[in-house]
Amino acid sequence: MNQAADTSQAAEATPSGQYSGHNRISTQALTSLAKAAAADALGIHAHDVRADWSDDGGLLALSLVAPIRIPSLTAVLRDPGRVPALGGSIWDRTVHAKTDILTKVTELSGASLSRVDIRISGAHVTEEGRVR
Repeated sequence: MNQAADTSQAAEATPSGQYSGHNRISTQALTSLAKAAAADALGIHAHDVRADWSDDGGLLALSLVAPIRIPSLTAVLRDPGRVPALGGSIWDRTVHAKTDILTKVTELSGASLSRVDIRISGAHVTEEGRVR
């Protein structure tokens, strides 16, 4: 695992000095959070997501490789409105997912991310709606 994903923050002491030390989020915890956020955004299972961290000028850059859930072509032919209802094209959904993932990981972990890169590695085709 990359040391760049190891985030820490000094605790602020109260006037009485009762808080001291550091809070640290392990690389494994941060990776699990990123995988869960990506799975939610792409409509897949977290175990299908690969996450990698790198240092980007002092901030964390997150690289993800994952499939994306899509409706079957038969389902789209029967109901062309399924594509817009699911959030648009694969491209549009991936662009939107980057923002969602960056926001969730930043809010939940407090880590400073510079960017999220996503490589779609495949498609999980389904007849139903969004299934996880």
